[in-house]
Amino acid sequence: MKKFDTDSIATMSKIPRLNLINSVTGYKSANLIGTISKEGILNVAIFSSITHLGSNPALLGFMIRPIASTPRDTYTNIKDNQYFTVNHITKAMIADAHHTSAAYDSGISEFEKTNFEPEFLEDQKVPFVKGSPVQLLCKFVNEYPILENGCIHLIASIEKIYVEDELLQKENWVRLDLAEVVTINGLDAYAVPNLIDRMEYARPDQPTKSML
Repeated sequence: MKKFDTDSIATMSKIPRLNLINSVTGYKSANLIGTISKEGILNVAIFSSITHLGSNPALLGFMIRPIASTPRDTYTNIKDNQYFTVNHITKAMIADAHHTSAAYDSGISEFEKTNFEPEFLEDQKVPFVKGSPVQLLCKFVNEYPILENGCIHLIASIEKIYVEDELLQKENWVRLDLAEVVTINGLDAYAVPNLIDRMEYARPDQPTKSML
């Protein structure tokens, strides 16, 4: 088994280090965040750091890379308008989703550079991504600076949830594999998970049974 320690990681060139550290922690979520600028420019960008933070209240969080190094349109738009959307990425959306990571100027909408179409639900002014099987409307709640690397952990409430009917299972479990929702391995590799099993709630000294 190959070993990497702090010294060998520190002396790696940039790309091998990025690939290693971004992939070694495992599969990550794949989402498109939709925002709108004060000037009305629609922005959509891929993120792989969105995580569940709690269900009551319903909260999620994601990481913003250092603002000082590069302008962060998603962050600026969220701070200006408070609201944003989270849209799941499917297998058919991979190429366009990845392209949203390109460094376009703030005045250019990624919707104009991809095949994605903005969708406005219930008169919301922030764009959803048309065709995404799971869509969330979120509102900025707080942010926490990560002093060690200059990143920001942004916290948001989940205000509305839109789920395709066929994905919604018993007791509101959302079965993502039916829509071929993808995950991200590292920076640029995409995978489609296949459901293996779903287990009952685990209790001490009791065998855990399959629910399928």
